[in-house]
Amino acid sequence: MSEELIIKEIDDNKEEYIEFLRELIKAKSYNPPGDEKNVALKIKDYLSRERIKSEIFPFGENRANLLAFLNDNFNNKNLLYNGHMDVVPPGNEAEWKNPPLSATIKRKKLIFGRGATDMKGPLAAMIIALKILKKLDLNLSGNLILNAVADEETGGKLGTKWCLDNKLNSIKCDFTIVGEPTGLNPFPKAIVLGEKGRIVLKLITNGMSAHASVPFIGKNAISMMSDIIQNLTKLENYIPKIEPPLSIEELKKLMMSVFQSKEMFERIYKEQKVLPNLLKALTQYTITVTKINGGIKDNVVPDQCEAIFDIRLLPNQSIEEILEGITKLVIELGYIVNDQPTGKPEEIFVYLEVLNQSEASFWKDWKKDLTLKNLFNIIEHIYKEKPYYFVFPASSDANYYRNSNFCKKTILFGPGRGRTAHAKNEFIEIQDFINAIKVYTLFAYNFLKESNN
Repeated sequence: MSEELIIKEIDDNKEEYIEFLRELIKAKSYNPPGDEKNVALKIKDYLSRERIKSEIFPFGENRANLLAFLNDNFNNKNLLYNGHMDVVPPGNEAEWKNPPLSATIKRKKLIFGRGATDMKGPLAAMIIALKILKKLDLNLSGNLILNAVADEETGGKLGTKWCLDNKLNSIKCDFTIVGEPTGLNPFPKAIVLGEKGRIVLKLITNGMSAHASVPFIGKNAISMMSDIIQNLTKLENYIPKIEPPLSIEELKKLMMSVFQSKEMFERIYKEQKVLPNLLKALTQYTITVTKINGGIKDNVVPDQCEAIFDIRLLPNQSIEEILEGITKLVIELGYIVNDQPTGKPEEIFVYLEVLNQSEASFWKDWKKDLTLKNLFNIIEHIYKEKPYYFVFPASSDANYYRNSNFCKKTILFGPGRGRTAHAKNEFIEIQDFINAIKVYTLFAYNFLKESNN
């Protein structure tokens, strides 16, 4: 009866929930600079209408994290829902069909706006799930914790990590869901068990300037950078070999589970070029040059070149070992590695600086977990199709929960298609959003009602 009551409550109040999501999308929280407090205030106001206690933890210039709880008792089971309030900037707004903060509804099926998928849609669904459980007063002895965080788009240290270090460290957590979008068209919803880590590395080559008519007098910093880039494939010779948590064949088997036949999956796998490349990325580390800048004039040998490298790590792959490997590669190519970005005009060297980093993580013992199977069944029931287990090619705040031992049982699940995240004309399907509310609420109810068992 309680589950039917939950479903009815959601179906009867869809319009309210849609408007709340639109309000979150309209609240400007581009990171940089952040401005997450704009969102936090709306969350606090929404929850206060149901007399749910929440606390905003401000920092910096208009930035904040937020925590809210179903009740004041943390002695039984504790379930944590995490969602980030910051979104990436929209880029050239002229290329958007509708203003990125307009939260435009089209065909009564889609909501467009920056953050609709990543991840104000999932965050709103989690907030609403908390509100519904409080409103219906289902006599749950466990506790649902809502952790709405800042800074995820720039590493999470000021958001999820800060909350763990300062506000959640005394709480025992039994299960965590991070609400990142886990839809990958044409596949059904994924339950994500782990994700890759990331290093954002700035590399500066410092050469020696000269007149371009006599280039031999100088040392071309762009040529130095080109030399390093062209030899990146040799990096694997300088770092320990790490096996991925799941092989390509294991990943294919997980995806295959949602198809009627192996032949059908293999046909789609061959037709969808993104799938083989996705699985390739999930089973090896990657290093990609994403920005480069050098030179001051068309007739001057450039004395400095700067490039940004995006490096994605496998679980159990050490950030330190990757950086040591790059340093060894640079030295092997005949360059000196300096600990400062500048030097004397005649000095020729390379400088490395880590701008951002996050560890990879993976829930190793997921196969035997009954709670995870219950979540799987609820998703299948609500979405009318089987989900599948998978891993994430990008990084997420889930690594803070798993790697700190706060909660090894941490997964990603949320409404939205991953490929629309960070894209122009980002959108979320309204039915997907409503379904996620049902999943989050039903799962929390079933998990927390058994707290005394």
